[in-house]
Amino acid sequence: MSFELDCTPMGSMHVDSHEEGPIATNTYLVASGDEAIVIDPAWKGEDIARRIATDHPELRIRAIVCTHCHGDHVGGVAGMRRELGDEVPFVISAIDAPYIEGAVTHMKRNWGLNIEMPPEPDRLLREGDTVEFGSVTLQVIETPGHTRGGIVLFAATQDGNIAFVGDTLFPGSHGRTDLDGGDDAAIMASLGKLGRLLPVDTLVCAGHGPVTTIARELETNPFMQLALKNE
Repeated sequence: MSFELDCTPMGSMHVDSHEEGPIATNTYLVASGDEAIVIDPAWKGEDIARRIATDHPELRIRAIVCTHCHGDHVGGVAGMRRELGDEVPFVISAIDAPYIEGAVTHMKRNWGLNIEMPPEPDRLLREGDTVEFGSVTLQVIETPGHTRGGIVLFAATQDGNIAFVGDTLFPGSHGRTDLDGGDDAAIMASLGKLGRLLPVDTLVCAGHGPVTTIARELETNPFMQLALKNE
């Protein structure tokens, strides 16, 4: 059965982005009303949580959500949990969850990064699941290729369409596939899936680097163009 998105605009959100850690990972604070989630806390989670509390004292963090299992995207989870409390769930895809320990260990051993192991996930996501907070709903899209269980989080809001794509899609390119769990054919299929599913006006928030749009990627990204051509 083919997967379809609900593109009915609902609710409003505000997004803050900060580069965190030695690989300049984009960590996103996504707020709706007085509730928020943090996507991909990369580094020094206590500092992230304290900065949010200082800058946005009105917000209640409802969840910590990671787009995939790599250490530069989960490295701040443990620190955030210590600061916020265990009642704030750590959420990741069901497919990637078993590979968190190996991915973090690989970065520590081979890249020399002192990444803290996150706790066990509290919720596991599958395609079609949703993450709800405030007045908005993030829809889960499975996008393997960079890792086995990478996900994209899409929301249709009254402020416009937005997708948090992790390291699946970069402006003009895509995430690397030479690490454990990477797969060239899978990431090309995921790029085609995003090009087909996401509205062209979707703002794309990637795991590294600047924002882009699906329209721009359809016009300029040779990998997405090839993926769609070969479908």
